[in-house]
Amino acid sequence: MHRHESPVLITGAALSPAEEFAARRRRYSLIMSMRIPCLVVAGVLALGFGWTIAAAVLVVASVPLPWIAVLIANDAPPRKAEKTARWRPDQVIETRPVRALEPATVIEVIDVPSDRAA
Repeated sequence: MHRHESPVLITGAALSPAEEFAARRRRYSLIMSMRIPCLVVAGVLALGFGWTIAAAVLVVASVPLPWIAVLIANDAPPRKAEKTARWRPDQVIETRPVRALEPATVIEVIDVPSDRAA
């Protein structure tokens, strides 16, 4: 018998807030971790090989990375498409006959003396 390493998802429920936060933190860290290698490679290209244009392109590309990382990390997951039930004129609505209430039978009437004097 073969067992799966991870459990099979059998629900359509959204991720828990903790799981969603962890995923956003991973995305942010991944994007921000690309910035330092870009700057290091730009320095190596400029100082080691004299390729200033390639180094400038890498530096310019690394400038908006923090802004992009924050925008992507703060982005909420997309909402699930939910099919809303709407009334259509061609729909047939089935109705059941409603049984009328029968009049109640009074068994005993208790006279309760009033404390108020009229």
